Amino acid sequence: MIDDGLAGIGVLVTRPRHQAAELVAAITASGGVAIEFPVIDIIPCDREVIDRARGALRDPDIVIFVSPNSVRYGLAYAESARIAVVGPATAKAVESAGRSVDIRSPSGYDSEHLLVEPELQDVKGRVVRIVRGASGRELLADTLRDRGAIVDYLPVYERQIPDYQAADIEHLERQWRAGAINVITIMSVESLHNLFAVLPEWCISRLEYTPLVTPAARVIQEARDRFPDIPATLARGPGASEIVDAIMACTKDLTG
Repeated sequence: MIDDGLAGIGVLVTRPRHQAAELVAAITASGGVAIEFPVIDIIPCDREVIDRARGALRDPDIVIFVSPNSVRYGLAYAESARIAVVGPATAKAVESAGRSVDIRSPSGYDSEHLLVEPELQDVKGRVVRIVRGASGRELLADTLRDRGAIVDYLPVYERQIPDYQAADIEHLERQWRAGAINVITIMSVESLHNLFAVLPEWCISRLEYTPLVTPAARVIQEARDRFPDIPATLARGPGASEIVDAIMACTKDLTG
């Protein structure tokens, strides 16, 4: 049975296209209209480049995967080490690929929660490999180094802003002006910055009045640094059902 809790609500979905299907389906199942506008493209690194980088690294005791993309392009580089993950989606990606997760947070989905786990407290002298994109937060590495670990990065993909044509941007603005975009979903600070970079001036001017839904408190803080009065709702987590619940909570007035 279709839940029509989002009837008449248009939601801008900014996740990479290959990761957006579950959220799009959940919005649609709730009666909403999902408008896909990815603000990040994931580009895998050349396998030979990764292999050369791996050759310069030490054998790891623990390998941390920071995202499903890091699993998708880098699980082979876990070797025989213990596997740690940031978030349930990353754990699911590891397990779907036939490997076991050894270290995870039972209740959280970010680096802060993972760092609380007992297995990452006494790591002095242990080699930790972080599999990630070409750049990212330094919290994991900095904290583990402070605890005495030897930390290496293994980049396996790059994140880029999609190369939108002028016609694509104009179409988005027409939808927005027509009232078709009522909520924006943003998963990360990088996604927020990319959205700022690609939106035309009129759409930027509407951000202050368009409800923002995100699972990351850092996104809300960053958005309010630029738009102090932006209506923002923090979702309980990054899962599709959690995001949809947050959208429903922030759109009660719109749906009547």
